[in-house]
Amino acid sequence: MPSHLSADRPAAQPPGRGSVDALISQTRRLKGDVDAVRRDSEGAGTDHPRERWQRALYDLALHQLNDLDEHLAQLRDGPRLTAAVSAPRVPAQGSLLSRVGSAEWNLLTDEASWSGELYEILGRDPAAPPLTLDELPSLVLDEDRPKLTAMVTDCLIDARPIDGEFRVARRDGDVRTVHMMGEPVLDADGSTASMWAVLRDVSELRRSQRAVRETGDSLHQRQEAAHREHRLALELQEAVLPPWGASPRLPHRGPRSLGLAARHLPASTNTLIGGDWYDALELTDGETLLSVGDLTGQGAGVTSNTTMLLGAVRGMAMAGARPGQLMAWLNQLLDATVQPALGSAVCCRYRPATRTLVWAQAGHPAPLLFRDGTGRVLGAPDGVLLGATSGAVYGQAEETLEKGDLLLLHTDGLVPGHTGSAAANLLLGLAPRLAENSTAEDCVQTVVQGFGESERDDNACVLVAKVTS
Repeated sequence: MPSHLSADRPAAQPPGRGSVDALISQTRRLKGDVDAVRRDSEGAGTDHPRERWQRALYDLALHQLNDLDEHLAQLRDGPRLTAAVSAPRVPAQGSLLSRVGSAEWNLLTDEASWSGELYEILGRDPAAPPLTLDELPSLVLDEDRPKLTAMVTDCLIDARPIDGEFRVARRDGDVRTVHMMGEPVLDADGSTASMWAVLRDVSELRRSQRAVRETGDSLHQRQEAAHREHRLALELQEAVLPPWGASPRLPHRGPRSLGLAARHLPASTNTLIGGDWYDALELTDGETLLSVGDLTGQGAGVTSNTTMLLGAVRGMAMAGARPGQLMAWLNQLLDATVQPALGSAVCCRYRPATRTLVWAQAGHPAPLLFRDGTGRVLGAPDGVLLGATSGAVYGQAEETLEKGDLLLLHTDGLVPGHTGSAAANLLLGLAPRLAENSTAEDCVQTVVQGFGESERDDNACVLVAKVTS
């Protein structure tokens, strides 16, 4: 290309070969580092939207570094302007922007000069003459022609640099996105003599950027959906359970025989709401229903099932169902749901006149009984998980309580990192401290101070009933 003066400065001198080689070396080292990080990230082998988005960004960064490497090599080796003597160049493997061409249009002679790369980008026969500025729009998609015309006009009339993109339709039917940068070239008296430009095929880059954007949008949509589901699950839960930190309230129908307090403890991590629940209800025959349970899963679906299950427990208990029969009917209910689920539960009926506790369990931790500064686990009757098998039969156990006794019902997860007998033993270790508490609320606070303030991976419930008369 002739070394005219540009519109605002003399033509820059090419950098020395050694400085370009140093840039190439730095680029290749960076490519190696990025590729190593990408390979490490692929070791997880997951298909989570966040992982896909990260891999897409790594690929995009590598493609751009490949192109930078090649462009620096072109800068070091110099341009090839004559189409007739330029052999077709094979794009670098995996390169997004591997083709860069150049052109100059002489306004005085109406001649054009294209590099061989530009013929390749635009899909033109290298033996054909280069297109003039008037002919160039014939390759451009109709909707992009006004943009190209405006860029060229601004450059030639107002001496503004060209920096924009347009799409070209090649003879092979492929549509390519081309990024064009150029400036007017002035002659000695300041008149516009020609216009030069560098044209770059950015089709694959735009596709890759679009893939990154769409993957990021998908991740954002998934996060938004999870947030909406969490909010819906929380609303469903709060509709049937007392707010976290509150205690169940029983109507006053005479002297209060049980002091009640409860907590619903959320997981420390930002997970969806689980299926833990507790309930206390004064029945029409003067007995009190106490129950806790847990359904497997998380989110709005399991919370909806929990709402249904809790409503069934209350309804069947009000109708007079004994704990064992109630468990059998709950098992049938879960077995018949559209979305199969497994659950565990403890259901108790307390008769204040005789201080008798009748209870049943379905694969759930047994209640703990504290008396005179010591505690024990109640012997559990037979009972399998709810929803595990059709036609399951559930046994009942009976326990006579005394004034001052403390009954503790809980779900798995109350003692972080421990389940089963290990969790029960740790809770029983609170017996001396619980004996010093005068109310059920104080007892729950003791349990929360002991285990509820720790980091927990799952939701949990604790319900305490203290025999007051």
